Amino acid sequence: MFPSRPEQALVPLPRKLSVRGGHFRLDAGTRLRVTPGAGPAAALLRTLLAPATGLALPAAEDGAFVLALDPALTGLGEEGYGLTVSRQGVLLRAGRPAGLLRGVQTMRQLLPYEALSAEPVRGVAWELPAVEITDLPRHPWRGSLLDVARHFQPVSYLRRYVDLLALHKMNVLHLHLTDDQGWRMPVPAWPRLTEVGGWRAESMIGPEGDRFDGVPHGGSYTTAELRQLVAYAAERGVTVLPEINVPGHVRAALAAYPELGNDPSRRLGVWTRWGVCENVLGTGDHVLEFVRAVLDEVLDVFPSPHVHIGGDECPTTEWERSPAARARAAREGLTGPRALHSWFLARTAGHVTRAGRRPVVWAEDGLALPPEVTVMSWRDPAHAAVAARRGHPVVQVDHRSTYLDYARGTGPEEPPAQVGPPVDLRAVYGVDLAPPDAGPGAAARVLGAQAQVWTEFVRTPAHIEYLAFPRLCALAERVWDGTSGWPDFAARLTGHTARLDALGIPHATPPTQHRTPATTPR
Repeated sequence: MFPSRPEQALVPLPRKLSVRGGHFRLDAGTRLRVTPGAGPAAALLRTLLAPATGLALPAAEDGAFVLALDPALTGLGEEGYGLTVSRQGVLLRAGRPAGLLRGVQTMRQLLPYEALSAEPVRGVAWELPAVEITDLPRHPWRGSLLDVARHFQPVSYLRRYVDLLALHKMNVLHLHLTDDQGWRMPVPAWPRLTEVGGWRAESMIGPEGDRFDGVPHGGSYTTAELRQLVAYAAERGVTVLPEINVPGHVRAALAAYPELGNDPSRRLGVWTRWGVCENVLGTGDHVLEFVRAVLDEVLDVFPSPHVHIGGDECPTTEWERSPAARARAAREGLTGPRALHSWFLARTAGHVTRAGRRPVVWAEDGLALPPEVTVMSWRDPAHAAVAARRGHPVVQVDHRSTYLDYARGTGPEEPPAQVGPPVDLRAVYGVDLAPPDAGPGAAARVLGAQAQVWTEFVRTPAHIEYLAFPRLCALAERVWDGTSGWPDFAARLTGHTARLDALGIPHATPPTQHRTPATTPR
């Protein structure tokens, strides 16, 4: 039985919300008045409501349902909006197009929960409660990583995931496209990256060395598919952040092109295990040329202002053994092969910066990073604070509150997960968004936070969604505003789960699959 008051179960909670008396009913006679610049929001509203309601919502100059773009509303920022619903009509206003898109998602949530269904629903009065809302986010970065390198997901599912993010006013899909276990991004000049690097011999359903199923696994996207995904996400106010991980986590690339490694005579397969692989890129000029070529393709396909270049978990063992790598370190005036990691990151980040984009890296310690990078520190919040004090923009990704591949709880019904304490709903809600004590401007350096869905153990969309929800709801709440407190959020989430049910998200029942022991974290 659905709760009867959708306005009491909005997730995330708007900054200001007042409930009035009465409703505005959407029916076959409802017309939209669309001001210049508001057309994309009107198109999105029609697209989202049509499957369940069947309403056409045509445009008309005298429409009582108004979508208005007003650049004079500067106080609402890039993503804020104002929404007024009365018995007589609806007015959605914003200063920027993204704000209108956020308001559309709020209206979706204000309608009866069945409005989220992908199938026609009969016998429901499509009514918006009378409300007055003024809303804008506290943090500009509100995201989720989806790892498609370990287990590939078709682009059709990526579109669904974008829709789920947009409903919760998340605005970044971080797409982890390459790793030791698979390369999913096509690069025309290097076709074997996907032809060879996109496939491995095992489906990798067990921990290292244990019970592989012998079924080849793989897949890759076409350039057209990725461009279409970017456009689809943009229509919903979501930016796709691509990640190409270097100089470690590259075993799939080395399987395709051994000459990129530190021992060109060695033939490697795409890794069927996980953890930290010691095989890393070599340091020759041809390797740097390869990285630049890959990044140029990424920059062409993905218009995002940020590009993730990975950077973490890069063992230096092969460099220490390699005469070529030791010679490179000496030529560059470095202290030794270990310093090649920072040198490689600086070269890679510089290429992204010269293209007018901002590089993003994983930080696994408190060591200095290239000054131009945005930092995601996953091991220890103290490292994020250090980065912010050095002037780096920071996205909070502490594994203890944002890694959704950790178990939701301790029950025997939980599917396989990374080793470590469970990351329950309360832990995600407790993500640290406080600015470091670093003087003026420090608060602005904390851009926001994002959840990570790594997929070593995760093969299916059902498993992804069981892990993501409702925990992603908690992160969405905290990073949008998050000031109402845990009891208020928990009460609203009770009603919001009806929306998850209407969307067919398996948030309550764990997916059925082969169980294996947990292994080491990423």
